[in-house]
Amino acid sequence: MAHIDLGVDETRFPGITGPMKFRSETAKPLNELAEVLLRAPHSMPAGERELIAAYVSGLNDCDFCCNSHSAFAAAQLDEGLPLVQRVRADLDTAPIPDKLKALLRIAGAVQRSGREVTAEMVDAARAQGATDVEIHDTVLIAAAFCMFNRYVDGLATFAPEGPEGYYVESARRIVEHGYTESL
Repeated sequence: MAHIDLGVDETRFPGITGPMKFRSETAKPLNELAEVLLRAPHSMPAGERELIAAYVSGLNDCDFCCNSHSAFAAAQLDEGLPLVQRVRADLDTAPIPDKLKALLRIAGAVQRSGREVTAEMVDAARAQGATDVEIHDTVLIAAAFCMFNRYVDGLATFAPEGPEGYYVESARRIVEHGYTESL
């Protein structure tokens, strides 16, 4: 049970969806931010951007966000959930491009503290072909998901058991309709 009465059935509106129903005026800009960061046209595929969100959420132990964005990433990556799980289990041996590994290392540093991102990390990402926009957006996705994770867990919202069921259906809606139309 959430720490506050969100005015919704938490099993129907788990995780971030309950607080967003509770305060629609804050939900709108948060959903718009997620839409821009994770789905807008970009040099990085949406699945990779969702993978960054899932990775950071996993590091933050936010079950709802980790399961949600793992499912969203899996739905948009050819290798699906097994790849997402491999990345989350061991980034160094995961079968992903070196550029994405470098960006995920930056995201992991942001998760600990923005000050942990070093010039060497940025140089390593650039050496693998990352653009300044990709580096910028990786940092912003990681920072935003630290906020989203704390929002969800700080209110002690309900998280369905994962990674199947609710999360797969939610992924279908997000991939089809996006963040601004899905809630």
